[in-house]
Amino acid sequence: MAVFHVATRKGLMTYDGSRLVDTAFLGDPVTSVIVDPRDGAIYAALNLGHFGVKLRRSEDKGKTWAELPAPAFPPDAVPVNKDKTEAPSVIQIWTLEFGNGALWAGTLPGGLFRSADRGASWSLVESLWKEPKRKDWQGGGAESPGINTICFDPRDNKKMRIGVSTGGLWASDDGGTSWRLAGNGMRAEYMPPAQALDPAWQDVHRLAQCPAAPDTIWCQHHNGIFLSGDMGESFTEITAPSAPSRFGFAVVVHPRDPNTAWFVPAVKDECRVPVDRRLVVSRTRDRGKSFDVLADGLPPPPVFDLIYRHGLDIDSSGDRLVMGSTTGNLWSSDNGGAKWACLSQTLPPINQVRWAP
Repeated sequence: MAVFHVATRKGLMTYDGSRLVDTAFLGDPVTSVIVDPRDGAIYAALNLGHFGVKLRRSEDKGKTWAELPAPAFPPDAVPVNKDKTEAPSVIQIWTLEFGNGALWAGTLPGGLFRSADRGASWSLVESLWKEPKRKDWQGGGAESPGINTICFDPRDNKKMRIGVSTGGLWASDDGGTSWRLAGNGMRAEYMPPAQALDPAWQDVHRLAQCPAAPDTIWCQHHNGIFLSGDMGESFTEITAPSAPSRFGFAVVVHPRDPNTAWFVPAVKDECRVPVDRRLVVSRTRDRGKSFDVLADGLPPPPVFDLIYRHGLDIDSSGDRLVMGSTTGNLWSSDNGGAKWACLSQTLPPINQVRWAP
């Protein structure tokens, strides 16, 4: 069974292979979804605008949902940045992950929250929020900076890496008790020369860590593709032609082969459409020395679809991919992206796709 979930602007859709089998929260924006690998519970984050951020959990495969408290900043939390004076509030849950025996949430603004009781209560990771350099984080396409990726070392879940838009890559080796700025070697071409190589100014669009070789982390950056072989401490820029652009948001890595990764290129931040209005997926199988352009089954130009950071996912086999766009198109591939099948052209804008474990 190949089950995956699609978080959209108007609900959470569940697919079994090519079939839409369930819809939850019809009409409500769903920003993130995850299935607990330990017990199969599904967690969905919603952004209801005036009514705030909500969190739901289903323990019966989506038949019924229970409301949980959403992550929230404590009343005495320091302001978002040096220009603010008011207490912060969670605007959106951007990502949910399991690790180190807990459920974690990365939010806009850039808060990291931990729940040790399956979402019944949340605590802000104060060590990161009070980090002095955190106040210098900038909004990456949003008014506030956000945590878009949370990675854990499967050999030692206390080792964590997070990606921030725009604030660089941060590392903890003690379960979040302390943090340090990592990601040396990234380059921000949009910054003045004196700051271009500063890890604090890097716009990390998305991180993808190989489960079988966790020291390997691929990064889709604002202006490039970068590769780390030491769990994010340092990166090398991929300079081979990345077919057809190095700009994009999504990246996934093969679960067993750290040399193989997939990207979805676009023009640039100011023009968020496919290059030449032709949607393709680029794949490297040799650690970035070369790239294949994969378009079989994808629509011919002109195409205007954009794939968000969490709009591409790969299953545990390493063969099946699913991809959803801001235009509401959904595709899947059973052969590593060599050929794609269109599952829908009528979904709402897609925030995330995620395979069930």
